[in-house]
This record gives sequence, structure tokens and C-alpha cells, in this order.
Amino acid sequence: MLFSYLYTLKMKQYNYLQKIILLLSILLLTGRAIGQGPPITADKPIMLSEGTFIAKTLSEYRSTDFGDFTRIPLMLHYIFHKNALVALHVPFVSYDFDPGFGVDGSGLGDMNILLKYQFYRNDKTGKTFRLVAKSLQNLPTGEALDIHDFSTGFYKGYYALVAGYETIKYGISGEVGYNHSPQDNTDELRVNLGFGLPLLKPVYPVNQINLYFEYSYIRATEIGADMLLYAQGIQYAKKRVTLETAIQLPLYQTDLHHGNRNYSLLFGARYII
Repeated sequence: MLFSYLYTLKMKQYNYLQKIILLLSILLLTGRAIGQGPPITADKPIMLSEGTFIAKTLSEYRSTDFGDFTRIPLMLHYIFHKNALVALHVPFVSYDFDPGFGVDGSGLGDMNILLKYQFYRNDKTGKTFRLVAKSLQNLPTGEALDIHDFSTGFYKGYYALVAGYETIKYGISGEVGYNHSPQDNTDELRVNLGFGLPLLKPVYPVNQINLYFEYSYIRATEIGADMLLYAQGIQYAKKRVTLETAIQLPLYQTDLHHGNRNYSLLFGARYII
């Protein structure tokens, strides 16, 4: 009788311990899952821990109706507070214009200074929802070539709200912002929507393959032109390293001030220090 009681008590303690271990594992995996890398062409409000430094790049080869252009940026991100990030983007740009549109060359493109502040966070077991305010300042360090987001030679200020809902099974991110250009007539309303689908079970250390389905809408408010882009991408995250690639295609576009696009090829990498 005593042996039976002790055995039952031991089994209850064992089952209780199993539940605790399972809960801790889920929380751990959730914490790692939300740090597996942002969408490829868009953004999301998930931040890593305070004091984290990230070196990354996202190179783009863009084919348009007036030439082919390449942008290779060095992007340095630092999370100086659990809710705040500052970043510097220094791009190298090369341009190959079609005859009659410009002179070919290469050099420094428009540098960017990025600030993000996470002002809302709601975490639950296996899922999280977050909101971030974002500012991206485009510095006129590039030539005035009117290559959209590559080399414009004008100061621009972009201000946006980014929202993200992420679980172990999928992720959704959205962004609405306005790009103000006080020196010319290229103000833009921008809307991004992205869906992420992990293909592997979450493990620690991180070993994950993500598929991304991303939409970008740009409305040139002063000239009344529109562009809708779709990007299909794949991302591989292994411990501190992330590699990614995507192809971006126009679904709809009118005559924008910077010309129409044929397609873009993107290749990225990042390393968490």
C-alpha cells in the first residue's frame, strides 16, 4: 500500500516535471523563432536582445525599361535598448543605362540612417504581436540619377508604422508609411504586406528554412502613379547566420517618375554578433 502510494506520487511529480520542461521548451523555441530574420523585401517589428549588433547586406540587381542597376549595401544595425534600434546603410551602386538615358558608372549611392522604436508588445505561448514606429532618412550622398531607392541625390524622410504577428507556424507583417521628398515631386505612400512560412520544426540552436510571400505597393502621390510588386523568396537561418534570396516582379505599374521595372533579383546575408 505504501509502495503504491509512493509510486503514484513519484509519477505525478514526473508528469509535473514533464509539463514544466515542455512549457520552457515552447517558450525557448518561441524566443528563437521570432529571431530568425526579417522578411526579405519588407520589414517586421521583431527585435533581438538589447546589445545585439548585426552586420548584413541585401544586394539587388534591378532591370528596368531605361537600364540595369545594382545596389550592394553594407548595413550595420545595433539594438541599443530592448525596444530601440539604430542602423547605418552604406550602399555601393553601379548603373548601366540604355542608350540615351544616361552615362554608365558606379560609386556611392544614397546612404540611409534607420531608427526603430517598439512601443507595443503582446507575447503569449507560441505567438507574439508587436508594433514599431520607424524612420528612414535618405541622405543625398549618391549622384542625382533618379534611380529609385538607389541613387537620387535628394534628401528624403520616410516615416512608417510596422506591425507583426508571428507564431511557430507562420508570420504576418505589415507596414504603412509615407516617404517625403521636400526637394522634388517624388512623395510616396508605401504599403508592404508579407507572409512567412517556416518549413522545419523550431529547434535550438536555430536551424530553419523560411518561405516569404511579399507584396509592396507604392503610390506617387504628387503625379498620381502606382506600382504593385510581388516578391517570392527563401531564407535559411543557421545559428547566427542567415542567407536569403528572392525574385521581385511587377504585378501592376503606371508611368512612375523613375521608370517601370522588369524584375529584381535579391541576395542577402546577415550575421548576429
